[in-house]
Amino acid sequence: MHSRNSAAGADFHRFLGLIDRFNTAVGKLASMLIWAGIVVLCWEVVARYVFGSPTIWAHGYTQRIFGTYFMLIGAYTLVRGDHVRIDLLLNTRSPRLNATLDILNYAFLIVWGTALAWEGFWLFEDAWRAGEADDSILRHPMWPIKFMLFAGAALITLQGLVEMARSLILVVGTKADVEQSVAP
Repeated sequence: MHSRNSAAGADFHRFLGLIDRFNTAVGKLASMLIWAGIVVLCWEVVARYVFGSPTIWAHGYTQRIFGTYFMLIGAYTLVRGDHVRIDLLLNTRSPRLNATLDILNYAFLIVWGTALAWEGFWLFEDAWRAGEADDSILRHPMWPIKFMLFAGAALITLQGLVEMARSLILVVGTKADVEQSVAP
């Protein structure tokens, strides 16, 4: 019986690690958008000030590029533990108390992320069905950026669930569970 439980626990930890790796891959890919945004902005500056011919498209594209980056990088930031934390409160407590506080924090994140993903999906769906376009002269479709809102919110919510599971293991798990949950 014990080996079946430990095998299930190992499978669960592998599943959590799979979500970490997926969100890391998405985050690293999304981080490349910074370079695309820099290229578009530099192009606009050179076109405007060197050639006296500003673009009509650069502003809209940079908004979309950086909006996509912002939405897709959240889960990766959570995987890396780089979100803002109040270390004064957390570094002076026991690991189990910290994990208990993290559970509360992740609960709020999951509620927020679920609501944002839900609304983001319906915004995307409405924009897709209606063929919604922005108000620029180029009439860019709005569905791609609204889909990124949904995808980013869904990914950070999923990562919040992973982090909450790890915190729960730390609070209620055995020593072996805790060691397995913090192993790379």
